[in-house]
Amino acid sequence: MSDQDSVRRFVLQGGAVRGQWVRLDSVWEALREHASYPEPVRDLLGEAAAAAVLLASTLKFDGTLTLQLQGNGAVRLLVVQCSNSFDLRALARFDADAVRPDFPTLAGAGQLTVTVETAADASSRYQGIVPLVGDSLAEALEHYCQQSEQLPTVLRLTADGDGATGVLLQRLPLTGGSAVVDAPDPDELWERSAAALRDFTVPDLAATDCASLARHCGAGEDVRLFAPQAVRFRCRCSHERIAGVLRSLGEGELRDLIEEQGAVTVTCEFCQKPWRFDAIDVAGLLQADAPPPPASQRVN
Repeated sequence: MSDQDSVRRFVLQGGAVRGQWVRLDSVWEALREHASYPEPVRDLLGEAAAAAVLLASTLKFDGTLTLQLQGNGAVRLLVVQCSNSFDLRALARFDADAVRPDFPTLAGAGQLTVTVETAADASSRYQGIVPLVGDSLAEALEHYCQQSEQLPTVLRLTADGDGATGVLLQRLPLTGGSAVVDAPDPDELWERSAAALRDFTVPDLAATDCASLARHCGAGEDVRLFAPQAVRFRCRCSHERIAGVLRSLGEGELRDLIEEQGAVTVTCEFCQKPWRFDAIDVAGLLQADAPPPPASQRVN
């Protein structure tokens, strides 16, 4: 498969340094199909979407990772959810009048939260919370990785109307085992590879494929590149879920809405897709909720 809409993993020098790379194309377009974001908010959401995939790709889990930014800036709330199989959805809530192109103004003072929940046990979850620091989402997430995982991390993110790209590079702890002959010092390898990634300009980052980037960061050392894994846009909203929400309103309120508006439209909070139920649809919902008629009695 191509590198489009995929995440890939690579390691340098037998695992001394690990990297994750993601590119979102049609997935990024689908994420905002029903939403309208100002460019700075759009780009921040794209960076967050790429970052959530990168963080999820570093874990072995069966569930959902949620990246949440909440502050007092123009973007009051930003949430991205990515499953272990890289199903992705995202949303942003913002004050349009306060939007500016710089991250400190967009985010303001607040916190960055990463939550990992397992599918088998919703009550079992990990949550890391750090204050929003730095001049970019990448810097804020580097601080999170350093605080929560104690791993030196370099993160590069970029997004625009065409796509979103992200690269995460981490220095892994030394483990036991036989040494590699003529292998570079792990600390020196980390410094060189981190500097090489930081040297990438935003246009180069968006235009460079994973293999080329990994070789550049490896600086001539052994590079192992793994097969790409597909990333998909997938929201949990459905006709059945929205119907359940409408049923919870009760028959009286539903009938009042139909009488006033002729139809009921519910918009998904995540993907902004509108779900429209006209009078016939609502009548079908109410009929489905009605108790069955009493069983007929046979008279002999």
